[in-house]
Amino acid sequence: MSNTSLRSALDSLANSFAGAVLDAIKGASLQELLAESGGATAPRRGPGRPRGAVAKATATAPVAVVRAAKPSGRLPRRSPEEIARTLDKIHGLLKGKKAGMRSEEIREALKLDVREMPRVLKEGLAKKKLKSRGQKRATTYTVS
Repeated sequence: MSNTSLRSALDSLANSFAGAVLDAIKGASLQELLAESGGATAPRRGPGRPRGAVAKATATAPVAVVRAAKPSGRLPRRSPEEIARTLDKIHGLLKGKKAGMRSEEIREALKLDVREMPRVLKEGLAKKKLKSRGQKRATTYTVS
């Protein structure tokens, strides 16, 4: 077989294949095409878009994205008794810690809200139940 006859044979095969593919596409429904291409499962994310920003939806029923609500705004007013109870919990926790703990560690151990820590720690220092050492985030609290 010469080079030109091979080329013409390949051209005729490619043209007949392309024609058959076009005929199959023209005869298919839109749902069949979407199902085959994967377009019915989920929309594609663009570059830089964070994961989960687009709700995954199917062709029959869209599904809403549910996010956990973060508490926002001010805390409800706490009575002096509530503050004293929280201070007692912190005092009890720190009794067993010779080296002391940072405020983040105390908060995680007692499952407290970030916004209630400063007031309670300030009360503990004022009542001399707690001692502090260090500055800013390196501050460690110990029992007096």
